[in-house]
Amino acid sequence: MVTEARLEAHLRELLPQVLGALTRRTGDFDRSEDAVSEAMLAAAQQWRAEGVPADPRAWLVTIASRRLTDMWRSESARRRRELRTAEAEERLTAPVEYAADDTADLLFLCCHPDLSPASQVALTLRAVGGLTTAEIAAAFLVPADTMTRRISRAKRAVAAAGGGFGVLDAATRAARLPSVLRVLYLIFNEGYAPATGAELARVELSAEAIRLTRQLRESLPEQSELAGLLALMLLTDARRPARLDADGRLVPLEAQDRRLWRYELVDEGVAILTDVLPRPPTGPYQLQAAIAAVHDEAEVAQDTDWPQILGLYHLLERMDPSPMAQLGRVVALAMVQGPRAGLAACEELAGELGDHHRWFAVRAHLLEDAGEAKAAVRAYREAAQRTASLPERDYLTRRADRLGSDPD
Repeated sequence: MVTEARLEAHLRELLPQVLGALTRRTGDFDRSEDAVSEAMLAAAQQWRAEGVPADPRAWLVTIASRRLTDMWRSESARRRRELRTAEAEERLTAPVEYAADDTADLLFLCCHPDLSPASQVALTLRAVGGLTTAEIAAAFLVPADTMTRRISRAKRAVAAAGGGFGVLDAATRAARLPSVLRVLYLIFNEGYAPATGAELARVELSAEAIRLTRQLRESLPEQSELAGLLALMLLTDARRPARLDADGRLVPLEAQDRRLWRYELVDEGVAILTDVLPRPPTGPYQLQAAIAAVHDEAEVAQDTDWPQILGLYHLLERMDPSPMAQLGRVVALAMVQGPRAGLAACEELAGELGDHHRWFAVRAHLLEDAGEAKAAVRAYREAAQRTASLPERDYLTRRADRLGSDPD
């Protein structure tokens, strides 16, 4: 009898292969995705009771093909649609073709440039990751109906733009690769540190991002930024067991019990990074991974090589001046030159980042380190008020309470 976890993992592995084969045969990504989803549901029910068939991929293709034929037949009220159904049924009788990089093709398809980043993420999790619409909606704290409409619009947009496997040539892949990496990064971040809600982590999302990134790297082993992204995920996820204390509260990096870290992930991430960093070009994900590696290789927080981290942040900020890179550089500067230097650098970012809760949180920590408790309390409370993450709000509020009541 196959276990529930093993069955779910097996179906997720088969999903892009079956969807890729069906889309390649029919050119109809939208309906193929629906048909494969129904086939997956049927498999989950039947295989749980009867066991996995000898050729599970062929079983899924057969069931999905039948579902797709039923869909087309139901739309054949007019002669034009009947002709289309006949042609489609003929395509469905052709031999099945599988491709080793079906997962990669689907990722590039889901990251069509006509889609917003939010739609790209949702469609990727649905079509490639195998999550149900309800699971995706729950992960992003939106109603299921809202997520259903978002995914439906995304599939229609891909179809309207002529999206299909036939257009995924080398130039198309190269153009879409940054979007694919960004989507995988967004999925991982939303799993590791959700921006909203009561959960400190949504492990299913970060795990799915790592799984998909691994699979994509198998298809594109020459892409150093893809390797850098995988290294970054592994080096970051290695710390997850230490991010909660016994009461389920957020523990900052410097206070974590590093004995709880998953050092097999650290070793894997460092090995990947060691392999790709000497090969140009170096991109933002590789630099972020390098920063994570410096943190992870310190046995205790006091041993962290902050000058090296500061240098890496300078490079990262020049390459990708995102808010997180800018604030990371401020923190590293404070650790090297003292909190006053960090505060001065933080104030320089006030015009650009002064509305962001993380700017207030960084400023609060620096004020506390500089001995300005009252100002730190105000900054902690301002940061807590602005964040939508309940665990982070609890952490910031506790920092403020520990320093004393707001003087105002």
